[in-house]
Amino acid sequence: MVWLSGAALALSLMMMLGLVGYIAVKGLGFFWPSPIVQVQTTEGLILGEISAQEKAHGSDPAKTQFRVCNRDLYGQDYRWVPSAEIQALQRPLDAVLIERLENGPFIGFIQENTGDKLSLRTVDGQTLEVPSGQVVRIIPSNALGVVGKSRVYASRLWEFVAGAPRESNTEGGVFPAIFGTVMMVLLMSIAVVPLGVLAALFLREYARQGWVIRALRIAVNNLAGVPSIVFGIFGLGFFIYTVGGTLDQIFFSQKLPTPTFGTGGILWASLTLALLTVPVVIVSTEEALASVPRSQREASLALGATKWQTIWKVVLPGALPGILTGLVLAMARGAGEVAPLMLTGVVKLAPSMPLDGSFPFLHLDRKFMHLGFHIYDVGFQSPNSEAAKPMVFMTTLLLLLIVLLLNLAALRLRSKLRARVGGSSF
Repeated sequence: MVWLSGAALALSLMMMLGLVGYIAVKGLGFFWPSPIVQVQTTEGLILGEISAQEKAHGSDPAKTQFRVCNRDLYGQDYRWVPSAEIQALQRPLDAVLIERLENGPFIGFIQENTGDKLSLRTVDGQTLEVPSGQVVRIIPSNALGVVGKSRVYASRLWEFVAGAPRESNTEGGVFPAIFGTVMMVLLMSIAVVPLGVLAALFLREYARQGWVIRALRIAVNNLAGVPSIVFGIFGLGFFIYTVGGTLDQIFFSQKLPTPTFGTGGILWASLTLALLTVPVVIVSTEEALASVPRSQREASLALGATKWQTIWKVVLPGALPGILTGLVLAMARGAGEVAPLMLTGVVKLAPSMPLDGSFPFLHLDRKFMHLGFHIYDVGFQSPNSEAAKPMVFMTTLLLLLIVLLLNLAALRLRSKLRARVGGSSF
């Protein structure tokens, strides 16, 4: 059994690392400039990047996929060609890839650059003029060395992390989604920890143990298995329509019928996820409270401390590492949830972020972007699914990294508290 358990653990770790590695390769590899090839086919010349290849399967011949771009001219970014029809492969040194603010990238040749606009030509002779203000970067992929390609790679990666999205979220950056995800997790944590800890304190320290408390514990455990969309519906009905609608009637009546808090926002989304994850915090906190030695409580009471003083000065410090364990688990689950957010405030593109420089600086009523919803939107709702694939992989990798960093920060804090006050090892 020991060997079987070890082998199962090793297999699980290998599968997890393999999945993360696959996501990383597919995502990070997209930013490296690929060679621009020109090939002759039976249908004419094709200029683009080789993005995929398929082997022959039965009656289906081997095929090669080219990223030809020029969406405004060709109507599509990718094109499949039977591999047997490809002839005379070349890599023109004057071929360029031009990233634009609209209509996606362009692959072709520069005929003239007047400073105000670029005169461009495709491989099949079509011409196009692009204003210089629409150009993000010009990449002569075939003429670049390793240093030049590394600079392009770093520039693209930085744009992805720090830039704003464009082209229906299939290009550009995801900074608003990063900001919204981190802020929502922090607000959720601020709400879920007091709620979960107080509930656990009541159940463990104050409530008279009996069938009622046992029923409450069963209910808490069952809440952990409720589908997340149910919490989203509750958040929509209670937080948005009831609480938010009441706040609008009392404080923002002059703005009605336009809602202020009576519509989705980051506050209601955070509170909904706090309810979703509170069972995890309650269970972890109860276990942590139970692990504090009874002798410490009795010693505190014997010295004249009240029950509340004992809980505040002795029990809670000893249980803090276990409470932070529950917080780590709550953050890990809450950061990846999408279904409740779709009903309580997340949007495809937010015009402004919940935190900015205008008074009152923190706008909890605003809608927000989220990496999890961004993955769903780009991967399943995008009209150009092939062009969106790299963005899906990179956003997934970024979400995993953010969850990992948040968890590591909480684990680091738990380790420091455990070293300073001792207590629960849960």
